[in-house]
Amino acid sequence: MGSSTALAPGLSRKLKKVLETRTDSSDLLSSLNTLSTFYSENSPQCRRNLRSNVEKRSLSINQEFLQASIAAQQALDRVEEEVDSLAECCDKIAKALSCCNASTGDIMTTTERLKQELQVTTQRQEIVSYFLRDYQLSSEEINALRDEQLDENFFKALAHVQQIHANCKLLLRTHHQRAGLELMDMMAVYQEGAYERLCRWVQQECRRLGDIDNPEVSDLLRTAVRCLKERPVLFKYCAEEVANMRHNALFRRFISALTRGGPGGLPRPIEVHAHDPLRYVGDMLGWLHQALASERELVLALLDPDAATDVGSAPQQFSNGSDNESAKTEADLTFVLDRIFEGVCRPFKVRVEQVLQSQPNLIVAYKLSNTLEFYSYTISDLLGRETALSNTLWVLKDAAQKTFFDILKTRGEKLLRYPPLVAVDLSSPPAVREGISLLLEIIETHNGMMFPASGQRPDFDPVISALLDPIIQMCEQAAEAHKSKGGIQSSRRSRIGPDSTQARKSSVDALLEKTGSATTTQSRETPSRIFLINCLCDIRQPLIGHEVASQYINKLGGMIESHIHGLVDKEVEAILRRCGLSNKMSHFRGSLNKETGVGKPLSELEDTAPASLSDSLKTFFGLILGSENSLPEFEQIQVPSIRSEASVQVARSLLEAYELIYEAIMDPDNQYPDPKSLARHPPDQIRTILGI
Repeated sequence: MGSSTALAPGLSRKLKKVLETRTDSSDLLSSLNTLSTFYSENSPQCRRNLRSNVEKRSLSINQEFLQASIAAQQALDRVEEEVDSLAECCDKIAKALSCCNASTGDIMTTTERLKQELQVTTQRQEIVSYFLRDYQLSSEEINALRDEQLDENFFKALAHVQQIHANCKLLLRTHHQRAGLELMDMMAVYQEGAYERLCRWVQQECRRLGDIDNPEVSDLLRTAVRCLKERPVLFKYCAEEVANMRHNALFRRFISALTRGGPGGLPRPIEVHAHDPLRYVGDMLGWLHQALASERELVLALLDPDAATDVGSAPQQFSNGSDNESAKTEADLTFVLDRIFEGVCRPFKVRVEQVLQSQPNLIVAYKLSNTLEFYSYTISDLLGRETALSNTLWVLKDAAQKTFFDILKTRGEKLLRYPPLVAVDLSSPPAVREGISLLLEIIETHNGMMFPASGQRPDFDPVISALLDPIIQMCEQAAEAHKSKGGIQSSRRSRIGPDSTQARKSSVDALLEKTGSATTTQSRETPSRIFLINCLCDIRQPLIGHEVASQYINKLGGMIESHIHGLVDKEVEAILRRCGLSNKMSHFRGSLNKETGVGKPLSELEDTAPASLSDSLKTFFGLILGSENSLPEFEQIQVPSIRSEASVQVARSLLEAYELIYEAIMDPDNQYPDPKSLARHPPDQIRTILGI
């Protein structure tokens, strides 16, 4: 009991250890699998013999391993024997090498020395090759420079010559100055010969281009010109050659376009439309503008190949080079183009002058002037202002403008030479309507014209003045003649035969009733002024809304206002004279001017005595309060607003005159005994009666 109790803790620990053992470990599973191969029966006897069976199995396995390793051990012994033999051989070789080392030392030293000499020689060979490359030409390059037919090899050789020349300048800075000078002289000979040959070739190519209407510049020629720019004198010769060749070619093309037209007759010859001045001149200008664009592109490609891609840009924009080079290229371009287009100036000028001498009508002359002005600005922007073609265009523009103004001057002189008679209704003559219609057509033409961005729109006021000033002078002469012949009656008498006296009298009476109520209130100047107002209004009204005529519209407005004021003043003066108040107004103004000092009262003066003043005011009130035709209404003024304005100004002037009279009468200093009996109506009543 006691022993079992003592063994219990040990069993419990073993049992606990067994229970804590993991059955899923790989080692346990492998052991169990191996055990299952020889532990087939689970019996008490087998369990007691399990330990001995395991030890026997382990022993058999060790014996099998030893048996299997005997062959490997034998192989290792053989390898060891071979290694020993190799070591013995190596010792023999080492001894042989040590013996040979003394005999081969001299050979190694000689070999090392030869290697160093070979390296030095190789370096010298590279230096010589570099020198020949940088300072000498190959036989192929010399042949390329001497060959008359240029190709890419020529330009490569020429570039090499230039590079050698530049290298020689660096060589002069060292102690090899003599060699540098000799090489520079040799390269200079090659270079000068190459440039002369290049110049001849370029001139030959330029002559070939002169025989073609629309030539194309090859890349080889562009390269040649680019190289030739290094020699300004030779480059100038080539530029002159280009100018001369294209000058002759353009002249032939222009004459052909004028007389023969294009290939196959299309487009048709320009001179076919010689009967139409606008189209004839426009076609010539269009042809010249198109030719200028193509010639400019060609010359720019020749003179500045690097800027050939910028032909469509502004004339002074070039791709490469400084500002001085760009300016020089632009000057060369202008010189060549000026020479090219110099030949077409005379035939073009002769034909345009023939058109101008053919006496075109006014509208055609104006359109020609504007067309020539547009192309003058356009071609001056492309070609330059101080060139033959630009100067020709400006001269022709001035000639066309002079022709236009000469036509206007002739027309105006004719109008002034034969001024029309004033119509019975005082309306403007037909010449006014014709002139305005012509001016409106010119304005429409002016508004539809194209103007270049660089040029200002021409001043249109001289055109308006040249056309309308003679018309206005004609109207003034007609009005003056009408007034000098005795007003309306003289004008009417010149239009009516001697056998119609009664009809003439009735017409004059009717006219007098329309223009101003009574003969005494109608001055001889009134019909003339009304006639001028009608003429000026007929001139001004159609021009309203046209911006180009705004200044002249204001001028006409001022003239109309001036004539209206004159008309109103004459009518008011006539009314006051009829009422006997005209000679009294100076007394009334003097009595109210306190600065002149106090004189006699108005009541004591003869002109302003109460009795005389009473009669005059009665007549004045009679006119104001009388029939509708007692005051002038200017019915023959054809513009209602002007007619109404004139009537209102007459009424306002009469009211101002009455206010002056009323204030003088009511002034106590004038000592009127009963002023209210004289001035029965206050100014407010008169204002109401006059409708102001």
